[in-house]
Amino acid sequence: MIFQPPILALLMVAGLAALVAIWSGAFAIRVLARWDMANMSRAQLRLERMTELVSTLFGAVMLAELAALLLFVFNADRMASLFVGAMCAVGTLNVNAYGFPALYLKIGVFFAATLWLILDHADRMGRDFPLTKVKYAALLAIAPLILADGATELAYFLNLHTDVITSCCTKLFTPNNPGLANHMASVGEGAALVWLVGIALIVAASGAYATLRRRGYWIYALASGALFVAGLTAIVATISLYIYEDPNHHCPFCILKPEYGYFGYVLYAPLFFATAMGLGAGLLQPFANIPSLQDKLPRLIARQVVWSMIGFALFGLAVVWAIARSHLILFG
Repeated sequence: MIFQPPILALLMVAGLAALVAIWSGAFAIRVLARWDMANMSRAQLRLERMTELVSTLFGAVMLAELAALLLFVFNADRMASLFVGAMCAVGTLNVNAYGFPALYLKIGVFFAATLWLILDHADRMGRDFPLTKVKYAALLAIAPLILADGATELAYFLNLHTDVITSCCTKLFTPNNPGLANHMASVGEGAALVWLVGIALIVAASGAYATLRRRGYWIYALASGALFVAGLTAIVATISLYIYEDPNHHCPFCILKPEYGYFGYVLYAPLFFATAMGLGAGLLQPFANIPSLQDKLPRLIARQVVWSMIGFALFGLAVVWAIARSHLILFG
């Protein structure tokens, strides 16, 4: 099973990312110890050239990791037919103890990679590369996450056995099942929508304030993270019910299947994108007054907030569309 093309592709990305993370992490220690743009020595010049190479390679690997999350979820759904009891990605991820941890780590790497790419882009905007130490400190912090992701993913694929009877979403995403899925499914249809709309209004207000006043981006970042959690909870507790037109089907993975028009991708893509852009705006705010960045970085941060709000608006439209076109009536 491990020799299937999607699995090999995922393992190749994970292996390459691990190797680059180890190499880049070792180099990051040198940068943090020796980087000094005021120093005109030959050693500093070599260090500057190496930072360009390392940043480019690490950035390329991070871009591959962004695509790997999508491929991982798509492949998990595709393989469901191979396991007894599996109907969607949930069953595939439940085949062994490493499936869901691998997914959670993939999501963590997705956001870490996106934020690092944003930081790297901002650093390149300054003539003196003012964020070099910051981004290499961030790289050093991300490296263990990449290694954990690769190790967990390898363990997951090595322990996929088709003779295992697995459980699927009908058992996992129910109010009677203990764990995170239980908490999300048992929030209540109305409460989940109320929280979603309430936090969305906070996001809209903080985004408008940040865009007009060029301040308070950290508030928008926090609100974006909260809306991400509220959005996922609402998908499980309420929105999925409208898509399936079934008051008992809470699965957030079946909506990715072709029989539901791959509608899950319409929900998840803008939600993940908008959250990453919102968090990126908050990440960059402390550096907006650096002399070499003060002309360009505030505009970049403002654009990120705008793109984030557009992403959340698209997510909101998808939610409204899913509810409006459904024949299910949850509230009288």
